[in-house]
Amino acid sequence: MRREVEQDQVQQLLLKEGIYFLSGDIDENSIGEAMEWIQYENIVSKKKRLTLFINSIGGSLYDAFALIDVMRASKLPVDTVGVGAIMSAAFLIFVCGDKRKIAPNTSIMCHQHSDTIQGKHHDLVSTIKDSEFCNLKMLDLLDQQCTKLTREQITKQLLTSSDVYLDASALIEMGGADDIYK
Repeated sequence: MRREVEQDQVQQLLLKEGIYFLSGDIDENSIGEAMEWIQYENIVSKKKRLTLFINSIGGSLYDAFALIDVMRASKLPVDTVGVGAIMSAAFLIFVCGDKRKIAPNTSIMCHQHSDTIQGKHHDLVSTIKDSEFCNLKMLDLLDQQCTKLTREQITKQLLTSSDVYLDASALIEMGGADDIYK
């Protein structure tokens, strides 16, 4: 019981300072809470910036797109800090932050959108179209001031047919992060 009270106090203090932790799976629950936090801070906060710490191996790309839209519509800049792991959908959220810091030991991974394809022919065609659409949206986001790379370089270096693993310095060099988190 005492540990729960202390944890609540820590969380309240962090929220008071404009800090939120997004960890675990990227899904409608985790993203919903992060979007609510951003919207709440936009209504009541006197802060100048928000900081979203991210530690996730990824999850739903659709939910990531929703959070990115809310981040970009926020009146308060949403800075991101990558710690532990920023992979897949979490990678995309991270690079869309206003100011982006990456911890030196963070595991970083990017890849194309993937989906399991099952069903009848028309289902397969729809899934392929959706996957192509998602890959184009990812390319657009990465190309819109999230990296220093051209669209062609993004396709060759980040959205390849295999998972792409990077370290913090490589991500900074390609413009996907601004600085090391210390």
